[in-house]
Amino acid sequence: MTEHKSNKRIDWAMITVILSLAWPTMLEQLMQTAVQYIDTAMVGTLGTQATAAVGSTGTVNWLISSSISALSIGFLAFIAKSCGAKDRQSASRAVGQAVMVTIIVGLMFTALTLGLSQKVPVWMQVDKSIQQLASRYFFILYLPMLPRTASIMFGTVLRAAGDTKTPMKVGILVNIINIVLNFLLIYPARTVNIFGAQLTVFGAGWGVLGAAAASAIAFTVGGICISVVLWRHPMVSPKGQSFKPDMQILAPCLKVALPNMLQRFGTSFGYVAFASMINSVGEIATAAHTIANTVESAFYIPGFGMQTAAATLAGNAYGAKDKERMNRLAGMFVPLEIGLMVISGAALYLLAPALVDIFSDSSQVIALGTKVLRMVALSEPFYGFSIIVEGFMFGVGKTKTPFVYNIIGMWGVRIAGTFICTQIMGYGLVSAWACMIAHNLLLFVLYLVSYVKGSWNPLKAVQT
Repeated sequence: MTEHKSNKRIDWAMITVILSLAWPTMLEQLMQTAVQYIDTAMVGTLGTQATAAVGSTGTVNWLISSSISALSIGFLAFIAKSCGAKDRQSASRAVGQAVMVTIIVGLMFTALTLGLSQKVPVWMQVDKSIQQLASRYFFILYLPMLPRTASIMFGTVLRAAGDTKTPMKVGILVNIINIVLNFLLIYPARTVNIFGAQLTVFGAGWGVLGAAAASAIAFTVGGICISVVLWRHPMVSPKGQSFKPDMQILAPCLKVALPNMLQRFGTSFGYVAFASMINSVGEIATAAHTIANTVESAFYIPGFGMQTAAATLAGNAYGAKDKERMNRLAGMFVPLEIGLMVISGAALYLLAPALVDIFSDSSQVIALGTKVLRMVALSEPFYGFSIIVEGFMFGVGKTKTPFVYNIIGMWGVRIAGTFICTQIMGYGLVSAWACMIAHNLLLFVLYLVSYVKGSWNPLKAVQT
């Protein structure tokens, strides 16, 4: 009875802790999304082909970034648990191993992405008229793969220790650099009117390749900055730690990370297959899909910001073996998340036409992009619930269940459905997004069952 009451009572102190961890991540993601908006809008002024060239390999970017993020989840679970148990020595050793893994993975992905840059647009069924441009864009974007890996891995390490503000600050710096360089590198030199004065503004006039170069430079600066910050961090600095493989640390980290990596790889490869089928439908569908994805990403920010906080706090509670705190977290996070995603979904539905209009002058692209965004807006609260329960599971190291759920949803519903609709039945983008929504609803049902049963919580059977 006591536990039941504590779950029902509003715990303002807990809400304050949750929001203090979540808001920097939300702001960081908001800035990243704002840059995506600006990038897409700037490139969009060059024409539909330019938008398609940039967006056509975007899902491969998601595949690579999410694979690295999945690996970092193993370190998040270990470090958050160690911090909860007040075992700072284990946490610091884990950071040293994270540095070693970052170097290995960063160099490996550099060789892989640059070596395959000519083939990726072909595999993605990009229109032949823009394959060469898409390939060069992809090559430049992935030159700084090592600093990009450092940004993802070290940002996760800092969040696991409860520091969400530092990754936010570095992310803001990266985004500012990207915007400024976009302005200078995409367009040619031009004359602008500022308060009546005519000023000549430098411009390299590199177009799509200018956007790639701007992002590459910004990623490099971000990776260097977050590495320096981590090295000087008072709690989780790797200074003095061994960078040789330490299986006492790596084994539990990889045990958590590998299922998540397989999940991310499997679902991200699904995104690649999904986008490839959409690309085959035509240039209008590709442009509308690229723009709709960019717009939609902003409205997932509350969900993923809360997921980071959920993973960190659940890991802390698990490390402290605090069953009551774990139950309170569940009671606080779920209604907060659903409330945020209801607001987010309503805003997306209402603002969809105006937002798509920012990125394209094509009436066909605007109409199609608006239609699919309004469809997906209705599923936002359901997806938000899945994100939170998945965050709990990540924090306590239960990554096998999300792996199974996501692979079933991606390949059994989204990809199979999209293949039937677009490749066999000859339907267009709307049918593909309907399959995506069906995937999200299936995840909601599966995570709801796990939440109700309590199978996500390893402390459920612990006596208090």
